[in-house]
Amino acid sequence: MKINDNMNIFTIRKKILLASKLIGVALIVSYILSTKLPVNADISFVIWLAFMVVLICAIDLLMARFITKPVSELNEAAKNLAELDFSKPCKVTSLNEFGELSESLNKMAENLQQAFVSLEDANLKLEQDVEQKKRLLAERKELVDNLSHEMKTPLGVIRAYTEGLQDETDEGKRQKYTEVIIQETERMNCLITTLLDLSALENGATNLQPERFDFVEFVETIAGRLLIDTPDADFVLEYELPESPVYVYTDQGRMEQVLDNLIVNAKRNVSPGGILKLSLTEQKDGLHFSIYNEGREISKEDLKKIWTKFYRNPNASYGGSGLGLAIVAQILSMQGFSYGVENQPGGVKFYFTIPAVK
Repeated sequence: MKINDNMNIFTIRKKILLASKLIGVALIVSYILSTKLPVNADISFVIWLAFMVVLICAIDLLMARFITKPVSELNEAAKNLAELDFSKPCKVTSLNEFGELSESLNKMAENLQQAFVSLEDANLKLEQDVEQKKRLLAERKELVDNLSHEMKTPLGVIRAYTEGLQDETDEGKRQKYTEVIIQETERMNCLITTLLDLSALENGATNLQPERFDFVEFVETIAGRLLIDTPDADFVLEYELPESPVYVYTDQGRMEQVLDNLIVNAKRNVSPGGILKLSLTEQKDGLHFSIYNEGREISKEDLKKIWTKFYRNPNASYGGSGLGLAIVAQILSMQGFSYGVENQPGGVKFYFTIPAVK
């Protein structure tokens, strides 16, 4: 609302000029009327004086309403703005300069508030970017350190057997050295491939490809390949599967990685002649998969670290990359599936839950 001072008679300046003229007229008229009253001069002066007192009080009340009160409210609003308090807008709505000033102050407060919100969002985004860069640098350093550590052993073996191959004349030993070199090279290749796959999952460079399939048949096929078709198995296999198909909607290839890692982990840790139990049951929140291996329990301290990259159980009797369970955790968490590990009497159970679909 823009006040036009030349056209609007309600501006503060014109109100004051109009009031001063009316007061002057009232003074003159009241004085003339008081002199013509049928009373003596002293009484007429007292009457005129009383009229003047009433007039002054009325003027004071009007000035307080139209000038003093709006100025006080504008001053309070300006103080709130100076203290960056935008929660108390100015309530002056008169059709004059005060109303225009009040509207400008409220508009300025709104703009400042929006600017501060935008600035806070920008600062938050900047902090997140800085934290992300710090995290990426830390992950890169961790990756390089871990990869360097993991590569030392196979590279040392390859170098030692390569040097031995140069000086060895026995064909049988040369063949054995060559096989060891090939094995260590495959081990390095597998480690690098697995690590790159995990990094791609963590950084979002790999997208999941969900599809609908029968999870019961899927588990049965993978478990048969890893547990039943093994002639050197030294454990007692128990399993529990639903009799009818149950369908899920997820990435079949990635879930095969999950099952492979969990089953192989249980198979490696089951005690000789111990029980290895695979279970798939229908529950309210979906299909609950678990695999239990009889054997050494995991300490509480190790339970917190078991999903970490390159972490290995110091009591384990086998060697591994330390990436299998980290891949399991990443794939399941990407899809919002609950998972975990817990010690049970005489062994350890890994589990996860996957929603079922029709």
